[in-house]
Amino acid sequence: MKVLPETTTALAPAGPLAITLTFAAGLVGFPDHRRGEVFFIPDQLPFQWLRLHGPNPLHFVVIDPAGIVPDYNPELFDDDAAALGIVSSADALVFNIVTVHGQEHATATVNLVGPVIVNRNTGAARQVVIANHALYRARHPLVTGS
Repeated sequence: MKVLPETTTALAPAGPLAITLTFAAGLVGFPDHRRGEVFFIPDQLPFQWLRLHGPNPLHFVVIDPAGIVPDYNPELFDDDAAALGIVSSADALVFNIVTVHGQEHATATVNLVGPVIVNRNTGAARQVVIANHALYRARHPLVTGS
């Protein structure tokens, strides 16, 4: 998993471009990072940023898989949906973490097994392992270097 440590506060625009998140248990591997936001910079779309606040603020590149990963249909376990207060798919936002491998001929993969699910009404967020994880890969090719 590749993360970008916060080096400047100017990276994220303030205001309506950001979605505020609360992680009750932190993100996987980062239990002390319980607050954050997803934001985008228009000329970088479809890539967005997940910024986590904590002892050392972090940034992850994420995507909304709709329209980018055909036929991606993550299913939540009931306990994850209940913990987030999600009753229907209309309540959920899905973000998948992108990892860039290499430098000269970079490739990018996206984690389809462990998305970040957000209750769009409350901002409650959790990284989960989806119930239908056997159908997807944690390193699904997104961009292949040439």
